[in-house]
Amino acid sequence: MIAGFRALLVAAALVLGVALPATSANAGVLQCAPYARQISGIEIFGNAGTWWNQAEGRYDRGHEPRVGAVLAFSPSRRMRVGHVAMVSKVVGTREVLLTHANWSYRGGIERNVRAIDVSPNNDWSQVRVWYGPMGDVGLSTNPTFGFIYADAPKPADKPVVIASAAVQGTIGAF
Repeated sequence: MIAGFRALLVAAALVLGVALPATSANAGVLQCAPYARQISGIEIFGNAGTWWNQAEGRYDRGHEPRVGAVLAFSPSRRMRVGHVAMVSKVVGTREVLLTHANWSYRGGIERNVRAIDVSPNNDWSQVRVWYGPMGDVGLSTNPTFGFIYADAPKPADKPVVIASAAVQGTIGAF
């Protein structure tokens, strides 16, 4: 029904010459966050740049790469909404392979591409990632928050406590 209404609205706008609001340039293009959620099992929603804070208290986080973890990139001038990528293999203490979407090619998926830690403190706070058009890791250094581990999520709320009362006598039949 909504699709029919939308088609009617578009047809009316074309006939009347009314401008419709533009849709996002990324509409229909595979984005990194939904893809990372799908392949990692980490149930976080929203822009990639919000994943790190959303994971606090729900998933373990840290600065050590592990297979299945999601590397959360900080928003930056070039990546206004951040980026997320899943670790598919740990090659060494400063090198991993990532699987992610929408990095080298708009909407494209890249599997097992190289990422290296270039941070001065060896803490994965700055990385360089394989860039397809170059055929090598990119020249840009990308800031990261760290890794979100794909272990089972922690409960969002404290356990429910069921209240009970001791009855000292019966007043009537139940």
